[in-house]
Amino acid sequence: MTEFPDPIPLSALQHWCYCPRQCALIHVEQVFADNLYTLRGQAVHKQVDQPGVETRAGVRVERALPVWSDRLGLIGKADVVEFEADGTPYPVEYKHGSRNKAAWIAACDDLQLAAQAMCLEDMTGKAVPEGALFYASSKRRRAVVIDAALRGRVAAAVAAVRALLDAAVLPAPTFDKRCDKCSLADICQPAARPAAAGLFDSEA
Repeated sequence: MTEFPDPIPLSALQHWCYCPRQCALIHVEQVFADNLYTLRGQAVHKQVDQPGVETRAGVRVERALPVWSDRLGLIGKADVVEFEADGTPYPVEYKHGSRNKAAWIAACDDLQLAAQAMCLEDMTGKAVPEGALFYASSKRRRAVVIDAALRGRVAAAVAAVRALLDAAVLPAPTFDKRCDKCSLADICQPAARPAAAGLFDSEA
């Protein structure tokens, strides 16, 4: 089994999925700034940031559970993991906003959740076929099937993030609607640079 001296934070996968330059600014340049959206996210996570264990209807619920995978070289924390009676984990990631997110943002949420599920599989030896995203505004869950295609996306993202961190070079900026919600827009200054061909220009 390949051993990785520096495991990748799970959060880096979500950052990379949203924008590789954002990922490099945070995880290579070590810069970060808050805006309304990050503060809302922090407020949501205060509900589950304190480690704890409780039992509900025979299901063990663990909050702020450390997770890792030596196989993938990942480390991080799961907001909530519900363990069924047979020990099967069911990860639940908390997000601000509602379930009606743009498809490309939802895809990044799915990627982060799937990476948690794969870590839990390696930790427990139990298959994790499904998890859920809980959206604070709508107070509803969206179930996510951890299928082969999503697992493939996780593996590809891990390889891309590792290459990004190893190269320690900032990717070229883009200038599209991702920038509207990015807390690092003032640091990145994408509007001052030529815009890349926008993958996201046509999506609502």
